Amino acid sequence: MVRNEFVKSMGLGSILLMNPRILFSQNITNKMDTTMKHKEPKRIAPNYFEDELVDSASVIHPGEGEMLTLNNLSVTFKVTSELSNSQLGVYEISLPPHAIGAKLHYHRFMDETFIVSQGTLTIELGDGSQKAKSGTVVYVPRFTPHGFRNDTNETVVVTLIFNPSEKREGFFKGLYETLNEVPVNPEKFLKLYNKYDSFPVDVDNMIPTEE
Repeated sequence: MVRNEFVKSMGLGSILLMNPRILFSQNITNKMDTTMKHKEPKRIAPNYFEDELVDSASVIHPGEGEMLTLNNLSVTFKVTSELSNSQLGVYEISLPPHAIGAKLHYHRFMDETFIVSQGTLTIELGDGSQKAKSGTVVYVPRFTPHGFRNDTNETVVVTLIFNPSEKREGFFKGLYETLNEVPVNPEKFLKLYNKYDSFPVDVDNMIPTEE
């Protein structure tokens, strides 16, 4: 009786008396409205106009960069670990005729890319060897056995890119020192390889100066 008097006093008449579900649904709607009002605000995208820009680009011209030479095979450092914060290493290799760059090996923590700019490079991969002419790009992910050499009578120039670089300059300098020894010490060579994330496929056939 009290409920009926309340409904009549509110002017809702007999409609609500006949349909009590309307009041129930109205309560649910009110709760939904309250929930929606407390939703987390959308995240605002960063203001890129507030980025602090730096002028730290490096331009390395042809002929520039530290160079190591051994038996007419040269390595020129273009983008070093120091320059790239160890994120990238770029090195130009000049291979004289019939020179071996590296025998089959692989890396665990870095990828390697070959960009041939002069001559024809022979790339050894797990499924055999391929001839990479000037302009060819060869991408070698980590854990992929690979090696390279020059089987021609002309000089081959190739750019090697390591990502990350794993301080590859130290490897080349150590290689220069190790291969200058006669005879080459296999244990020292293997230790150098392993230190710089290089692992020969065949430890009995890993020294590039030997056929």
